[in-house]
Amino acid sequence: MKQITATGHSVEEAVGSALAQLNTTRDRVEIEILDEGKKGFLGLFGARQAAVKVVMPLDPVEEARNFLKNVSEKMGVAAEIVITREGKNVTFQLSGNKIALLIGKRGQTLNSLQYLTQLVANRYSKQYLNVVVDAEDYRKRRNETLIQLAERMAHKALRTGREVALDPMPSYERKVIHTALMNFTKIKTSSNGSEPYRHLVIIPEKQYK
Repeated sequence: MKQITATGHSVEEAVGSALAQLNTTRDRVEIEILDEGKKGFLGLFGARQAAVKVVMPLDPVEEARNFLKNVSEKMGVAAEIVITREGKNVTFQLSGNKIALLIGKRGQTLNSLQYLTQLVANRYSKQYLNVVVDAEDYRKRRNETLIQLAERMAHKALRTGREVALDPMPSYERKVIHTALMNFTKIKTSSNGSEPYRHLVIIPEKQYK
């Protein structure tokens, strides 16, 4: 958070001075009037300048970006970060050399980065932000892999008549599996276990009738 106290012949002048010093715009700050000022007799005697306190809250998206940048550098990766924001949804797309280090096995490192980045962003945000951290479109490729896995395991469950338990995965990956299998009318899916070991079980019709 940045804040500054400024004075001027009027409140507007004081605010303008503060905005110039903070290099920002009025819609990005909170303004507290400390003294409305006084013109004084004949504009000279007893005059008192207006005073305001202008506070510029930290930008949650920028703070999240700084966090990602710092962590990436400490891991030896000079990542480029492109930010896309649509309402409450914010995506950080990472690219660069050694990007595989930020993805990790089955995206585990990337998932951890996403979790921590979301914590950082929402620490400074007044409204809850849904954060996605991606690296060279890994999420898209992973979703395609998950859909193929879901269909393959569903056919296995139907063929054997037995439940098929999948490896633990984060909630949004489990959702991809759930969605992919909605058209399989002879199976159902269930989430079992506790985080971070929560996993999906694919149950064939014979097991739940």
